[in-house]
Amino acid sequence: MRILIISDIHANLTAFKAVLDHADGRWDTIWFLGDLVGYGPDPNECAQELQKYSHIALSGNHDKAVLGELDIKSFNREAKYAITWTQEAISSETRAYLQSLPSKQVEGDFTLAHASPRYPVWEYILDPLTASENFNWFETPFCLVGHTHVPVIFEEHLNGFRRVNVRPPIYSNSSRDALPLGPERLIINPGSVGQPRDSDPRAAYALLDTEAMTWFYQRVPYPVRDVQERMEKYGMPKRLVNRLAYGV
Repeated sequence: MRILIISDIHANLTAFKAVLDHADGRWDTIWFLGDLVGYGPDPNECAQELQKYSHIALSGNHDKAVLGELDIKSFNREAKYAITWTQEAISSETRAYLQSLPSKQVEGDFTLAHASPRYPVWEYILDPLTASENFNWFETPFCLVGHTHVPVIFEEHLNGFRRVNVRPPIYSNSSRDALPLGPERLIINPGSVGQPRDSDPRAAYALLDTEAMTWFYQRVPYPVRDVQERMEKYGMPKRLVNRLAYGV
């Protein structure tokens, strides 16, 4: 099966549609790793767009905060504003859809979690030590996570003790350059569709082929200014508006 792997759309419909257009039918279903809403101006539109397709979706920390299931005291000022705005903006249909989503799920050889297999809603896997600890919390060969907005692969090596290597994403226009999966266990992050944080403002996604067992990182530019104008219309904090242009 060919799977479009996406995470952290964050109510950015323009970036989401750019990904769908760029992937251009090279997939059979979608696995979405959470944080559909928060930060961006299009929560209802993104929920409607995702539901047009065969998909599996997870709930992220922003999704749960919008539902009132997570205390927003731990969010920064700008994120709190966006969450409060989203709580007023979402429709009853979007709310019901968000309420239906789990934060962790197992699909064949893949454990899916928004943040980490250990703490599915909120833990940042940004370094080999945190990744090493999380390999104890899933039994499948591979775990897919989002939350950090940074594409990366953590590769486990066992030889009396566990060593974790960090593998940066490799982008290519040719699917022949897709990364073979295995035999080592991996924790893989596809990056963020709507809020990249790796100093690259382009939307990030990946294509997974479960028959060939390959992973193919992709980036696609989109008209960031269009999104910024909608954010400004709704009075979003300037820092949230500006950071889209820089991927930080």
